[in-house]
Amino acid sequence: MNALTNVAYFLVDTLFDLYLVLIVVRFLLGMTRADFYNPISQFVVTATNPVVLPLRKLLPPIGKIDTASIVALVGLKIVQVVLLLLIKGVTPDIAAIIGYVIIELIVLVIYVFMFSIIILAVMSWVNPQAYAGNNPLVSVLTSLTRPIMQPISRIVPRMGMFDLSPLAALLLLQVLLIVVRSF
Repeated sequence: MNALTNVAYFLVDTLFDLYLVLIVVRFLLGMTRADFYNPISQFVVTATNPVVLPLRKLLPPIGKIDTASIVALVGLKIVQVVLLLLIKGVTPDIAAIIGYVIIELIVLVIYVFMFSIIILAVMSWVNPQAYAGNNPLVSVLTSLTRPIMQPISRIVPRMGMFDLSPLAALLLLQVLLIVVRSF
């Protein structure tokens, strides 16, 4: 029975996390006004529509902020935490869960930024033509990371052919991650 509990915990945790990442990406794509005709953006929107669209009928966006995506993120994360606690045989405490959920969603957003920056940096080293060309993944990741990378790129100068701004951004995001996790 212990193995079955571990498998159930793993599956619930992994599937919820993957879907939550998609909703975070959808939210960030909307915040950055990314190209929604990009095939990757289309996949993200199509995959998250079953959860976000019904909420959008009740919760219209406030400016650039997609309130339906935020409510979907919080709601799904609460369901995930409650299910994981029930699988482990722990009685959920909703008040404690809400604080935990908010911190974990902030951490998830930071990780999305970090992995996006890392993937962009690696792609620029491994395949500079794809980076400079019309690669849909590069386009989406550039849109996602623009709010962080533009200000840092203005401050951190290029060192010859090396752009150290991704390293600086990762360091700042890691510091932010430490601060958020300390709460």
